Amino acid sequence: MFSKSKINEPGPKAEDTAPKPAAPEAPRQPSGEFKPSTPPKAKPPASVLSSDLHITGNLKTTGDIQVEGTVEGDIRAHLLTIGETATIKGEVVADDVVINGRIVGRVRGLKVRLTATARVEGDIIHKTIAIESGAHFEGSVQRQDDPLSTRGKGAAAAPAPQPKPAAEGQAG
Repeated sequence: MFSKSKINEPGPKAEDTAPKPAAPEAPRQPSGEFKPSTPPKAKPPASVLSSDLHITGNLKTTGDIQVEGTVEGDIRAHLLTIGETATIKGEVVADDVVINGRIVGRVRGLKVRLTATARVEGDIIHKTIAIESGAHFEGSVQRQDDPLSTRGKGAAAAPAPQPKPAAEGQAG
């Protein structure tokens, strides 16, 4: 029995030797704890605006927003989800836009999705779009390679003056 105990004891003693190098690593563990906390900071949870919330003003974030209430103002975000009970009156700009509720205003997004419960009254400028059966949409749809770019607005303004000289030429 002592021989078995002695056989088992050297094994743990060998394992005890392994934690000894870990002891100098112990000061490294706190710095290691900060590194794992970095990935959650890279992807924080979406900010949720509840259905009883009414906001007057603009919202801007590099993160995700889920709106269930009412916003009177512009919204800029990475991922914007408009809930079924939500109403937005203003321009929406996001990489991804999922619309389940109501928007009165322009929508600009790389990916825009109108679900069956969506109601949009305004123009949609997108790179890709999906409109489910049952969605209500009044406005124009325009595809752009970079719908989030402000240059798109300038480019849209440039063609407008061009027809005016053509009209002057016809009048003269």
